[in-house]
Amino acid sequence: MVQSEYDRHWLTAAIDLSRLSPPSPARYAVGAVIVGADGTLLASGYTAEGDDHIHAEEAALAKLSAVEEGATIYSSLEPCTMRRSRPFPCTDLILNAGLRRVVFALREPEIFADCTGLETLRANGVEVVELATLGAGVVAVNAHLLNRNCDDRAALVD
Repeated sequence: MVQSEYDRHWLTAAIDLSRLSPPSPARYAVGAVIVGADGTLLASGYTAEGDDHIHAEEAALAKLSAVEEGATIYSSLEPCTMRRSRPFPCTDLILNAGLRRVVFALREPEIFADCTGLETLRANGVEVVELATLGAGVVAVNAHLLNRNCDDRAALVD
């Protein structure tokens, strides 16, 4: 399988996983999978998996004792750079875990925060791949947020 097909396969799996996230007016429904360099699924997670405040990347990373070299995290949405419910945003968790490759489908819309996940990760030497062709699937899963109007969006940051 060519790298782009491989990335599409795992990113589609992350988007499918995001459908398990309970819809909420205060958070995106996101799925994340961590895949080893050999193509083995190492861990997965989704928004609010076991805890209303857990993010998908956080849930997946919590299932690993260590991240193996060459692993990639696939997240349906750009990893966050700002949170109110936890001390560290997902970009920090990814960097601290030592992941050097991130693939996502949709940049975080400016509903809750001005996210700079792509830029932050790249500035720290992480290879970031954006597969925007899969973004429509992420938009569909998050229609509960993306099709509404909210006057105080900043107050909703999770």
